[in-house]
Amino acid sequence: ILKTLNSWFWWENIWMPVNVTWAHFVDRDGLVFPKPHQLYATIPYAFVLLIIRFFSERYLAIPLAKALGIKNAKRVKPQPNPVLETYFRECSKHPSQSEIQGLAKKCNCTVRLVEKWFRRRRNLEIPTVLRKFQEAFWRFSFYLTSSIAGFIFLYDKPWFYDIWQTWVGYPFQTLLPSQYWYYMIEISFYWSLLFTLGIDNKRKADFVAHVIHHLAAIALMSGSWCGNYVRLGTLVIFVHDTADFWLEAAKMFNYAHWEKTCNILFIIFSIAFFITRIILFPFWILRATLYQPTYYSTTPVIAYFLFNGQLLVLQGLHLYWGYLIFKILRRFIFLK
Repeated sequence: ILKTLNSWFWWENIWMPVNVTWAHFVDRDGLVFPKPHQLYATIPYAFVLLIIRFFSERYLAIPLAKALGIKNAKRVKPQPNPVLETYFRECSKHPSQSEIQGLAKKCNCTVRLVEKWFRRRRNLEIPTVLRKFQEAFWRFSFYLTSSIAGFIFLYDKPWFYDIWQTWVGYPFQTLLPSQYWYYMIEISFYWSLLFTLGIDNKRKADFVAHVIHHLAAIALMSGSWCGNYVRLGTLVIFVHDTADFWLEAAKMFNYAHWEKTCNILFIIFSIAFFITRIILFPFWILRATLYQPTYYSTTPVIAYFLFNGQLLVLQGLHLYWGYLIFKILRRFIFLK
């Protein structure tokens, strides 16, 4: 069954233009092609990023937070109580008054002590301001580094200025070392975000959107790697990362209560977001993926629909987040 599924998945008609097979993607005559098995390396790279994250949060973020005036608030731990701990984990974190009375009888203590225990236990679940700052610092560091590296990798490439160049010579476009590392590190970063979803700060409003975004990003980058859509892929990565570090910087100063700096950074982020995600992505990137391939092939492959479907999912998320950003800006402007 697995062999059959594998043969279906790698069927040339899904990935390749007409009269092109996987045999054509063997390195030759100075041409180097991306290989699917290279994606396995993103998993160990993700753990390397987690190690870098641990040390950067511990030895860079914490001193910076202290310099900005953020203190590490100490939470009072409740007294160990197996009965209440089991109820907290398996039943409810917010028991009703009747449930509290029943637990008090069961533990042979007062109702007030049970209420106090649950209040302190819930507080332990809430991340401290310092913890939020550390996470924002890591994301800021990665997105800023990725944006700078992306610009260095792309500024001298013709397809950075002329989107039509992404299709010239396709699919026999050689893989550059900069493209390899740009892809590997970016995919690894999203794997690391998925690995830490359970311990990172919980986002009630858009937790599901983040999960969908991370999975769609990994699937899209991995698929574009296999189909050698690397030129377009690097542009998609660059467009996404260039706005995000402004948001993380705004969060960091928000946690430090630098209100004016936070407001300025958030406005810059909003402008960058709307330019990159609402204008450039649909009218530059999606135009190149939806419209331009028809000039190079009269019979679109199945991958054309798969990749564009994922890109449209990302654009839907952009519109959703753009709506949230617009609501915040409206409150900021009209309600101060």
